Amino acid sequence: MSASPPLRAAITLTVHVQPGAARTEHAGPHGDAHKIRLAAPPVDGRANAALTAFLAEAFGARQRDVAIVTGASARRKIVRISAPTRRPSWL
Repeated sequence: MSASPPLRAAITLTVHVQPGAARTEHAGPHGDAHKIRLAAPPVDGRANAALTAFLAEAFGARQRDVAIVTGASARRKIVRISAPTRRPSWL
């Protein structure tokens, strides 16, 4: 079985974040968004940093290639992942 080719196009996701959770994880669908639980608190941008780190790891991208397009101070965010190399099983 050959490995699937790397993804080339950027991916845009709508996410609903729940900061201050027991652990950081994908929690399933939330309406038309993906619910992401974050262990980081919503203070001083720590939850946003945790979100970008989690998505970078999930998509095999560098953290600098994950950008919050809208909703930086809201629970509902639109996030863009540039140059992902893999697709997580939950997508």
